[in-house]
Amino acid sequence: MRAPRIGLLYPTPDTGEDDFAALAARVTPRIDLDIVYMPWPDGVGDLRDLETEATYDAVRRLGGEAHLRAVVPEALAAHDPIDAVAFGVSSASFLHGTDGVTAQVHTLSEVTGVPATSTTAAFLEALRHLRLRRVALASVYHPSGSDHFVDRVRESGTQVVHRVDADAPSDHDLAAWTPDQITGLVRAAAHPDAQAVLLPETALHTSPLTSRLAAAAGVPVLTATGVTVWAACRLLGLIPSADDAGPLFA
Repeated sequence: MRAPRIGLLYPTPDTGEDDFAALAARVTPRIDLDIVYMPWPDGVGDLRDLETEATYDAVRRLGGEAHLRAVVPEALAAHDPIDAVAFGVSSASFLHGTDGVTAQVHTLSEVTGVPATSTTAAFLEALRHLRLRRVALASVYHPSGSDHFVDRVRESGTQVVHRVDADAPSDHDLAAWTPDQITGLVRAAAHPDAQAVLLPETALHTSPLTSRLAAAAGVPVLTATGVTVWAACRLLGLIPSADDAGPLFA
């Protein structure tokens, strides 16, 4: 009998998708994770060449309904069968406003015919699951981008008591961040009133750093990699566990 198969929709090769694969390989019960590369919208070049607002426009278009309907079925065609899909781009969900996260997940499920989640939806689900009411945010985004993620968290009923904004230039740059850089961001975000620190960037290599990040924060750190894999497993009715992967996998 084959293991359940999750398709991770991911836009830019070699920018952190190996972190998802590394965590998925440690999960019990066994899952298979397929990296499904999806194209950026027409006219979008290297994000490193774009100003902040142009970057956000590109990312919104990436997660927009028209683009998802146009490219996702073709991207998945070579990966059949897939039992669930996860959209592994945080900002392409949270930039779409109050109802955008839910609407995007519905679109993905409709066009794929299987249960769907996104990294942002997974963060919100994790907050509810762990009953977190006060969190801190370790953001790699420009403050104007972080504002949108904070809004989504607050709409879910959780307070953001502290945040830092690294304003990193692109996913390529973030994929090259060292463990010290990631840990430093989390340490700067730590706050005595926070029950957890949120680290919502899918290009960071965080799966080997769970204990180190928790030690730096003094509380659990929920990463984009961790919440996405966890939520995708739950779509399949699984209760995933993995050593040294934080409270969602305990």
